[in-house]
Amino acid sequence: MILNKIDCGENPDNVKAIIEIACGSNIKYEIEKESGALVLDRVLHSSMVYPANYGFVNQSLSQDGDPADILILTPYAMCEGCVVECRLVGVLVMEDESGIDEKLLAVPTSKIDPSFDEIKDLEDIPKHTLAKIKNFFETYKMLEPNKWVKVQGFENKAVATKILQEAINNYN
Repeated sequence: MILNKIDCGENPDNVKAIIEIACGSNIKYEIEKESGALVLDRVLHSSMVYPANYGFVNQSLSQDGDPADILILTPYAMCEGCVVECRLVGVLVMEDESGIDEKLLAVPTSKIDPSFDEIKDLEDIPKHTLAKIKNFFETYKMLEPNKWVKVQGFENKAVATKILQEAINNYN
């Protein structure tokens, strides 16, 4: 995959996410920025599986020095390495051993899957979905030495849009 050919899309309603980890997987992959290769980073040490498709927004640079992280909230797995057009609906704010770590929350655009059209903002996401995401990130590193996570909470689409715009500006 030639990453420099993939733009970030249009914030907040047509963001391009690159999937690294499929929903339901316990294997953490990362796309190597130099080569575009999908590299197996590690198998999660816990019995947890990712509650959503996990990836990043290309041509963005978050506070942690990596592209902005994004969760695509679907009950089905998306292929690792695929590019998904999605809409921001919120953000999970947390801190780990490396510092502040924000996870943008998104749903596929109507063109891809119209069943998410009613989800416009954080308050539209089922509470149980948010609880599963929070539980996953609070516990998935527990069995890894010297790693920890503290979830600070969820914020709405406006905050997510601002966070992504700052990451896009940092990249440029």
